[in-house]
Amino acid sequence: MSKDVVITGNWLESVSFDEKGLVNVVAQDHITKRVLMVAWMNREALEITASTGFATYYSRSRGKLWHKGEESGNQQKVKEIRLDCDGDVLILMVEQVGGVACHTGRESCFYYALEGAQGDRPQWVAKDPVLKDPSAMYGKK
Repeated sequence: MSKDVVITGNWLESVSFDEKGLVNVVAQDHITKRVLMVAWMNREALEITASTGFATYYSRSRGKLWHKGEESGNQQKVKEIRLDCDGDVLILMVEQVGGVACHTGRESCFYYALEGAQGDRPQWVAKDPVLKDPSAMYGKK
């Protein structure tokens, strides 16, 4: 029988942010366990996520925080936050509002599968359908 191990002290101090102040985050559906997306958080994004119960990430390309669903409406309600044994990866167990996590309008960002890997011409094939038109989510750009 195992006992729960409790890490004492400030919970944020247990997270090993990298040299840029970021930690890798995997968002996973809390019911199906399907991996929906991978993103980054800084300390502020993690604090906001923990306090609001909605996923907030750090965009490396834009250099700022972004609340998942701020444009698309496809928010992530956080059911649980888990930290790996090394403290350098987080998993968010989420309820994906609207059923779409990917900016392409698919359920998951992991929709490509490698086919023909043992043959002459392996190729990536999109396996998941588009559930929502991206232009409807983000407006025409």
